[in-house]
Amino acid sequence: MPPCIDTARSRYHPVATQIRAALPRFKDLTDRQILDAPFKLVDAQELVARQAGFDTWQALRTGVQTMAGSAPSVSPPVLSAVEAQLFVADIEASCTFFTGKLGFDVVFTYGEPVFVGDIREREQLLSASLTVAGAAEFKLLFLQYQTAGVDFLQLLKQEPWGARTFIVRDPDGNLLLFAGPAG
Repeated sequence: MPPCIDTARSRYHPVATQIRAALPRFKDLTDRQILDAPFKLVDAQELVARQAGFDTWQALRTGVQTMAGSAPSVSPPVLSAVEAQLFVADIEASCTFFTGKLGFDVVFTYGEPVFVGDIREREQLLSASLTVAGAAEFKLLFLQYQTAGVDFLQLLKQEPWGARTFIVRDPDGNLLLFAGPAG
């Protein structure tokens, strides 16, 4: 039995919030109504797909197959805005992460290594906000990062205002918010 079904049956209310946020047919129900409603495998699949930024289970499967198969039909992701201030303990290791895992180019580095402990994660302080143009390109970027084994603080999700976001954690604990259009 899928974990979300066990969770719903055990009356774990945070799952009701997740279901309400992700599945439109549950949006007007109370926690109790959601937890009492039948929850089938197709519901669990749709929940997983929507939490990963896809509208349907089939779209998720197709998206993953696109990553594993031939070249995708969408253009590469383009960052349209970046605001960053990163504090690192090892500049070389940080550059390796940003070039090897995230696909960035190093233009220049500046300063000496600075490490501020775990305050960024404790307070969920973002070190960078990166905006990606194009919904399809944004999903592709997320899937590329998943395939590369990037550490996510927050997986792809649709925000209440319509944007889609995910948050990456670099080896020094810097939190990088990636934002893209709904789609």
